Amino acid sequence: MKKILALHTGGTISMSASNDTVKTNEQNPLLDSQFINENIDLVNEVILNKPSEHITPDDMLIIKKRVKKAIDEKECDGIVITHGTDTLEETAYFLDLTIENTIPVVLTGAMRSSNELGSDGVYNFQSAILTAASDEASGKGVLVVMNDEIHTARFVTKTHTTNVNTFRTPTFGPLGIVYKRDIRFFQALINQHVCDIDHLEKGVYLIKAYAGIPKEIFEIMNRPETKGIVIEGLGAGNLPVEVVEPIQALIDNDITVVMVSRCYNGLAEPIYDYAGGGIDLERMGVVFCQGLNGQKARLKLQVAVSGGMNSKDIAKYMRDAVS
Repeated sequence: MKKILALHTGGTISMSASNDTVKTNEQNPLLDSQFINENIDLVNEVILNKPSEHITPDDMLIIKKRVKKAIDEKECDGIVITHGTDTLEETAYFLDLTIENTIPVVLTGAMRSSNELGSDGVYNFQSAILTAASDEASGKGVLVVMNDEIHTARFVTKTHTTNVNTFRTPTFGPLGIVYKRDIRFFQALINQHVCDIDHLEKGVYLIKAYAGIPKEIFEIMNRPETKGIVIEGLGAGNLPVEVVEPIQALIDNDITVVMVSRCYNGLAEPIYDYAGGGIDLERMGVVFCQGLNGQKARLKLQVAVSGGMNSKDIAKYMRDAVS
């Protein structure tokens, strides 16, 4: 028999709808849901009850420490975390970066609250439990299970505001599928680099580039408390020429500047060789991070800074999208 620990943190999956509005419940309705499987012993525990917009990196650290405790003390064979969908991908990736890949850790949520017509919460919860209990789920990093699909935390993202089929992995596709009778995986995690932090440094920010972005945004960020900046650049990782000089000033002050693409699909890479082009930015010292979106790259940079890495190690860590 597999023992699965379910950690509940709030979100739509735990809420109820009334008069076209959705509100937080004092009691999580999932605690009353019946999961009937003679081979699985389910233990529920509420550690937070927050909409996911209220989840902070400090909350993610609380979740990480509880998961690590369960793993270290061999409390269970797998862990399921229920979470609001708006920042689910960030919490999942934070855990993927900071927890050793030993037992399955699976996050899930819902796009429709517990009492809405067509609610997907209980179904996703049960799918996540089955995945966490699967022997094949071991060694694949932190997973996200939604709408019958299994995704790696590293690359999954929320792609639609309300559709139940919102979680996708644009460039690489899902790792596996939840079927009626079993779990099937079709891809494997390439590699993992764990940074087991016990605190979080502040001062790591995310900036989205756009046509005509003023240089003053980067000048304002050039201050002693700034430890790193991730830029969602244009196309493959390019910027307007006006911001090149203040970005160079940031790098000269030993502030790590990381480039990802603001595009929904594809990778950031230095291709264009002109002022503000990717090759020019890389030559200046901008670090290109391939495969991550802005919010995940910011979390990864914050983990690197919190782990005490030096500038050279941070650059290597951020360039390697598969770790």
